[in-house]
Amino acid sequence: MSTLAQPKRAPETPSPKTKKVQKEVGQDRAATSQGRWAFWLISPALVLLAVVIVYPVVNAIIMAFQKDQGLDPATKLFVQGGPAGFDNFVHWLAQQCGPAACAPGTLGSQFWSAVGTTFFFTVVTVVLETVLGFWMAVIMARTFRGRSALRAAVLVPWAIPTAVTAKLWFFIFAFDGIANKLFGTAILWTGSEWPARWAIIISDVWKTTPFMALLILAGLQIIPAEVYEAAKVDGASAWQRFTQITLPLVKPALMVAVLFRVLDALRMYDLPAIMTQGSNNTTTLSILVVEQIRQGFNSAAALSTITFLIIFLVAFIFVRFLGANAVASATPKTKGQEK
Repeated sequence: MSTLAQPKRAPETPSPKTKKVQKEVGQDRAATSQGRWAFWLISPALVLLAVVIVYPVVNAIIMAFQKDQGLDPATKLFVQGGPAGFDNFVHWLAQQCGPAACAPGTLGSQFWSAVGTTFFFTVVTVVLETVLGFWMAVIMARTFRGRSALRAAVLVPWAIPTAVTAKLWFFIFAFDGIANKLFGTAILWTGSEWPARWAIIISDVWKTTPFMALLILAGLQIIPAEVYEAAKVDGASAWQRFTQITLPLVKPALMVAVLFRVLDALRMYDLPAIMTQGSNNTTTLSILVVEQIRQGFNSAAALSTITFLIIFLVAFIFVRFLGANAVASATPKTKGQEK
């Protein structure tokens, strides 16, 4: 009985398609492994952020729904607190102190005027700082002798602590201050409403315009010089180069700078608190919160929550509708992702 030798089968050569699938599987496993390492590496930072940011916000919201300890204005009896529902929010939004409207002069009656004052300071100061900061950034972007010294000098107002700035301008606008001697007047600038408001605005613009200028300057410096040279060759005027090249290309940096300043101005406290103590209709929301803390933490927590929601809404509008995104990815979009 003879046995026929079986022919040996040649090893199969993977097709190009199989190689591609194996390569993609390997890449997926590597990406998954890198993703796990990235998660474990950033998890301490996430825990720290949860402790220092999320916990205070959640705790403030919980406190906002609790009653303050103290005398009940309706019964004149001492109350220990307890659940308050939306009473603290109604107290501020509807300016209700118990069953009746808050009396003039009380903190509860100042909520909407504080909102108006805060937004007035925010709009006026941010507009002035943006215009002046843009002008300063354009000058500093040019090449001239002493440019480095100018950039360092511009930072001086920004480097001074806000409390020191407030006291400095308080003396300038005092009755015997430099402002009266310079303008030949004899008024107490912080003693009436509109002079006090403009004194605060001038102080804030003086201090914060360098911050805007430096952020805008960073945006100007990423514009290639070849773009301007090409525009000059095509006969574009200086105004056309500004409106057609500078503004569109610097818009992302400009919007981020405006967003930062708006959020900062909505929390304005030091300047009006030191210069006017919130008198003469210069009370901002932050000053109102601090004043309320001295009378009750839970009601102050409700006011803080309302202030937080206002600032969050403003930030959302800037990011969603005006294109101000400080955390946007620098990775260019693929063709399929572009709209």
